[in-house]
Amino acid sequence: MQTGETVTTEGDAPRVRPADRYGTAGRARPSKRWRRWLYLVVALVVSGAITWIYYLNLGQAPIEAERIGFEARPGDAMQVTLNVTRDDDSKPGVCIVRVRDKSGAESGRREVLVPAGAAHSRLNTVVKSIGTPVTADVFGCSYAIPRYLSTP
Repeated sequence: MQTGETVTTEGDAPRVRPADRYGTAGRARPSKRWRRWLYLVVALVVSGAITWIYYLNLGQAPIEAERIGFEARPGDAMQVTLNVTRDDDSKPGVCIVRVRDKSGAESGRREVLVPAGAAHSRLNTVVKSIGTPVTADVFGCSYAIPRYLSTP
């Protein structure tokens, strides 16, 4: 039926169907391709936001350290040698170094102050352990220096 078509029934007078209320019978359903494009755009925006957040949180750290070597010392201690790399050599930093015992549990930990200076620094520190240490590693580094490590 088209707009303004009349509908006749037996014994009744012809009636006119309002097209704005019931629509037209010959009209095809609109294509749903626009929904696919909308979902694609939303998925791309969400994926981009997640990627950006991961990059900010898991990307290159502003200060990081690598364990170069370790050597056992008498009295359940271990000397650890670190290479520290940072993006801003004018700021001091702190690195947390830990030692582990035979079971793999952390048996000692020490925070090491990295003084301002060169962008690449090599540091040696001795970490005391509650048992016999067998390995050492760097837990992490930061520019947020605890008050007790900062120099007056």
